[in-house]
Amino acid sequence: MSIERPAVVAAEVGQTLREAGAEVVFGVVGSGNFHATNALVAAGARFVAARHEGGAATMADAYARASGKLGVLSVHQGPGLTNAMTGIAEAAKSRTPLIVLAAEASSRLSNFWVDQNALARAVGAVPRRVNSAKTARADTLAAVATARAERRTVLLNLPLDVQQETIQAAHGFGLITGHSVVHPREADVAALTAYLEAAERPVFIAGRGAVLADADGPLRELAARSGALLATSAAARGLFLGDRYDLDVSGGFATPLAAELIRAADLVVGWGCALNMWTLRHGALIGPDAEVVQVDTEAEALGRHRRVGLGVLGDAGVTARLVADRVPAKTGYRTAAVAERIADEGSWPRLPFEDLSTAERIDPRALSRELNTLLPMERTVAVDSGNFMGYPVMFLDLPDVEALVFTQAYQSIGLGLATAIGAAVARPDRLTVAALGDGGALMSAAELETAVRERLGLVIVVYNDAGYGAEVHHFGPHGHDLGTVTFPDTDLAAIARGYGCQAATVRTPEDLDALVDWLAGPRDRPLLLDAKVAAEQASWWLEEAFRGH
Repeated sequence: MSIERPAVVAAEVGQTLREAGAEVVFGVVGSGNFHATNALVAAGARFVAARHEGGAATMADAYARASGKLGVLSVHQGPGLTNAMTGIAEAAKSRTPLIVLAAEASSRLSNFWVDQNALARAVGAVPRRVNSAKTARADTLAAVATARAERRTVLLNLPLDVQQETIQAAHGFGLITGHSVVHPREADVAALTAYLEAAERPVFIAGRGAVLADADGPLRELAARSGALLATSAAARGLFLGDRYDLDVSGGFATPLAAELIRAADLVVGWGCALNMWTLRHGALIGPDAEVVQVDTEAEALGRHRRVGLGVLGDAGVTARLVADRVPAKTGYRTAAVAERIADEGSWPRLPFEDLSTAERIDPRALSRELNTLLPMERTVAVDSGNFMGYPVMFLDLPDVEALVFTQAYQSIGLGLATAIGAAVARPDRLTVAALGDGGALMSAAELETAVRERLGLVIVVYNDAGYGAEVHHFGPHGHDLGTVTFPDTDLAAIARGYGCQAATVRTPEDLDALVDWLAGPRDRPLLLDAKVAAEQASWWLEEAFRGH
């Protein structure tokens, strides 16, 4: 039975996107995207109206990451798109399958005209356009196919003059789903097998590419056979939960033990992992005599950040299975002594520290450790960028690899609250916890209204040090004037209440009773905790990062 098609292009595009899998759409509606957005809603999609396009873009990105479904953003032409560009850049750098549906001015004389294709290319997104009534459905489906099959952020321009063109007839273009799997060359499988046979202390570092490839099982099996320890990038944290040889995160967030064992490895294999300066501490985690192998589905990723002895173009899961069939079983790095040390020293919450809390300010480590105890384990953790970010990432345990939504590819502050909103919409079965700095919280405060309006039961924790902490700790020790990066203390709890949130100020662990009470209640609106944190020293990961500056 044929489906009755809409009468005009704008409606055709909206309905086609819905049929192609757009279940939730985030955006800000203006005159240019009004009809297409309404068509999406009429076809059954849920629309979440943000208060700023930048927030909407990150919500759509986080929704796609947390749900595994297609992300969709709808914006007005010109300023609607430019407002969203930071969020789009983050999504593009993270290879999030996202459709940015943007109206487009038809005339260069319009105040709204900008070169939208050039904007997309500048941040790594793929520009596409709906060209005519005749091709509207095919153009839309092609954009979705690119987003899904290539894991790309795609800008789908919808010109104003084309939007109102009349659809003449139904078109029989099928929906395109899935993604292509890259199989490694036989020679590369043999070479990687030889590297593992020769290694005595191998370490695997898995990144988001391994997560997307569902490579958890194959990598665990190969590591067990080859005697390799397991680690992840921050974005892939939780992939190897439960394995007694899991070192957790490599790089700046690594425990001292993880750094020690990775640095002592004679072979490091990156699986769907960029092996960039953050994951390898500017190369300091690679021993002077260690071999490095990188497995990735993109040829340009191989050796991009550091020289590798072998670059394997292939899917992480497929490659691991092929190699596991050939590698002879051995102990390697997996000794009882190493397992015992990992059990004792392999987790930040178990490591001792000098508590810097006072009556007025709580140590961020003590705060994070208390939160880890009080919050239910079925949680999603969304983290903004800043000096504080290592504390929630490493002190809050995760139930699985899907539980950390880490929008950090562009290192922009101000994305954390929108990340949490998108993740909460994607996973209403879990409590979403947003971890923000005060700078990022104030940048994105308007989206508190979005969270309240959507009745999202978020816990928003603000690590409030009254400044841009990274800059304070970077430049302060050298005697620079910090007046441009420090601010009067702000009552963020009062601001949150103004938007309709529950809120409390936290200075001591006892103040977290407000969280206990909120958890016991209906959770029908967000709770913001304005945590006044001790700020005398840089976080451990930031101190490590500054060594490379």
